[in-house]
Amino acid sequence: MVAGEASGDLLAGLLLGGMRQRWPALRVAGIGGPRMAEQGFEAWWPHDKLAVRGYFEVLRHYREIAGIREQLAQRLLSDPPVAFIGVDAPDFNLGLEARLKARGLKTIHFVCPSIWAWRGARAAKMAASCDHVLCLFPFEPELLRAHGVTATFVGHPLADAIPLAPPRQASRDALGLAATDSVVALLPGSRRSEIQYIAPPFLQAAARLHRQRPDLRFLLPLAPGLRAQVEPLVATHAPGVPLQLLEGRSHAALAACDVTLIASGTATLEAALFKRPMVIAYRMHALSWQIMKRMKYQPWVGLPNILCREFVVPELIQERCRPELLADAVLAALDAGAGRERIASRFEELHQLLRRDTAHCATDAIAQILSP
Repeated sequence: MVAGEASGDLLAGLLLGGMRQRWPALRVAGIGGPRMAEQGFEAWWPHDKLAVRGYFEVLRHYREIAGIREQLAQRLLSDPPVAFIGVDAPDFNLGLEARLKARGLKTIHFVCPSIWAWRGARAAKMAASCDHVLCLFPFEPELLRAHGVTATFVGHPLADAIPLAPPRQASRDALGLAATDSVVALLPGSRRSEIQYIAPPFLQAAARLHRQRPDLRFLLPLAPGLRAQVEPLVATHAPGVPLQLLEGRSHAALAACDVTLIASGTATLEAALFKRPMVIAYRMHALSWQIMKRMKYQPWVGLPNILCREFVVPELIQERCRPELLADAVLAALDAGAGRERIASRFEELHQLLRRDTAHCATDAIAQILSP
């Protein structure tokens, strides 16, 4: 199994929980992180080796990543597993899966690449890579079948893991927050490149918000290994701001906050499942953005907006990811009143749609793939 970055590790850990229940003697190894390790996963390489986003950023790490993929392929071909499961990370996994499938290994891809959002040509290549795709969203299997790819909608494991009624007060108690505190959660991403590009404007926005509303409290959950990168940024861009750095605990922060300022990615879906108003933002190297924006098919970038098919929450991408715009959007979300209830209602519907006992559905599909 290969999972890249924190979101893939989270999804894979939830999947492994269901697999272990079905197959107690299961041995799983490859590339993964701490959530997978909790389920007995043997990591040959840590998942953060693959945690790079953007064309320009990937080029800087290409040699190392390509070397890891070659070593992994050789190891799997010399000692074949029963199956290979690639968890997201399509740029790494699909090529590896094609090579393994050509040699007769069963290959499963968990999380359909966002062919409905950008890079749709990738769908035609998936038939050569995947014996089966486990899809998080209900409209994906039909899209894949049109390209000769078999797939199953298994729901989203986060919809099972996150309660329908978020534990707001319990999370505030655990984080030392009063019921009356106004709280903003800052989630600038889990990759080092995201911290480099996104954390500074997020922190500058927090400083502006603090000046305008000194009673606001701020939470910033940290992915493993990022504290040393984030602390100097806090000292530079948000000195004196009442900001609490958390080791992990992003779910507690989302449950406790009134609004989250959040980087586009899987975390935005988590925020939606916690029924939180949010401001979605993203910024990357300018060359990477020029390439990516030409390939996107939809007006939305954030998953909640894509799934709802409208701008339920605002998006401030690239040149609009500026401290003053971010701060204004957060204040508007804090003061939205009835708009907050509408957002929560839309996200409740989304939660019910994605809640399918993913671990059970996925292991059923995997069992059928592995049967003679």
